[in-house]
Amino acid sequence: MLVIPGLTSDSDSAYIKHLAFKMAKRGWNVVVSNHRGLGGVSVTSDCFYNAGWTEDTRRVIDHLHTQYPQAPLFTVGLSIGANVLVKYLGEEGVNTAIVGAAAICSPWDLLICDRYINRRLVQRVYDRALAIGLKGYAKLHQTVMSRLADWEGIVKARSVRDFDHSSTRVLADLETVDTYYRKASCTSYIGNVMVPLLCVSALDDPVCTREAIPWDECRANKNIVLATTHHGGHLGYFEGMTAKSLWWVRAVDEFLCALNSSSLIHSKKVTTVHSSLETSIDPPYVNIREDGLVTAFSNDPSGEVGSQQNEQPVEDDKAGDRIRGVNGAIQLETNATTQFDPRGESTRLEDSGSRGPAKMLVTPEPDFDAVIVPVKRCLNQLSRRSKISMWVLAYIAIITTWPILGSASPMFFKKKLRNIFSLKR
Repeated sequence: MLVIPGLTSDSDSAYIKHLAFKMAKRGWNVVVSNHRGLGGVSVTSDCFYNAGWTEDTRRVIDHLHTQYPQAPLFTVGLSIGANVLVKYLGEEGVNTAIVGAAAICSPWDLLICDRYINRRLVQRVYDRALAIGLKGYAKLHQTVMSRLADWEGIVKARSVRDFDHSSTRVLADLETVDTYYRKASCTSYIGNVMVPLLCVSALDDPVCTREAIPWDECRANKNIVLATTHHGGHLGYFEGMTAKSLWWVRAVDEFLCALNSSSLIHSKKVTTVHSSLETSIDPPYVNIREDGLVTAFSNDPSGEVGSQQNEQPVEDDKAGDRIRGVNGAIQLETNATTQFDPRGESTRLEDSGSRGPAKMLVTPEPDFDAVIVPVKRCLNQLSRRSKISMWVLAYIAIITTWPILGSASPMFFKKKLRNIFSLKR
């Protein structure tokens, strides 16, 4: 499983470590692909990463597939890494070694997110925090970046847009920041994603607004499962009293395990041609409602996807309580890759067949519902557990704060009555 971190994040970030550790305990071989200039690796060329830079991801995937040609390869992108992942899958189409992927809290459309993040005070706080992280990244490579970009503008940047205007736009050789946002956004590449892809987005995300979610594009591609939750924030989804677990990590685990146990990824793919006028594709389309239920939408009135028969519960695998070892790092040019190598056997992956032109799209030969039905059921179970945790937390909060409120209310009302009587006098 290849992990692509978010903006200014690397293999040392807390949520990356959490994902890597949890998945390694489940038997996965986890590889974290650090962006250029992060993960303790210096930039040795005039090339930096950005939200639309997919070349490093392509090189890492090709390298891993060359080293382990018989092992099925999965990918998880987080935040900006999710945008990079979806854009890469759309660029490659059928010509990728990836057999399954998950995009968590993707910004989708960078131009819409840029407008959103400058709209309100809360969003501007996040914007300022992200800008500080980008400026810290620039200072790590000041000797190179000061020569290529507007260093004075980078130092004065107070927002992500200011930084992109002085640095990212210049390094990408683009005229305007809006041009960069349009070119880097993954929305226009969704239709060409040819592998099973789980997309998880929170409707209350303070950074990646719900306005940017490509509902229709995901609905038109039967390879994509779009799961939206009412709450979760940006890469949050904390669970439990101590917030020691993340819901999206378990969702990714359930989805990838369902794919890995399916015969779809081991079967040869069939090449078919889809016309640009075809809009009647009926894909899995998932929404998690306020009551915790997972509903699947489709183009027919019933709105049901797949059959609910013969569903078997997926038991948690408790085997493996630690990561057995870290094999070190793989470095491709200036791109650092950290590999977590626990136990686990590789499974043979058949050749995908001939590589046709870009317009030739590929769909799996068996019915895709065979994978989607257990995934939908797992998401349902996870959301119900989260809802129970929220109610327990609310109950404890009421019980613990009631004595304080009870003792403070007489003092409050006594002061109010005193003010009223003083006014009458």
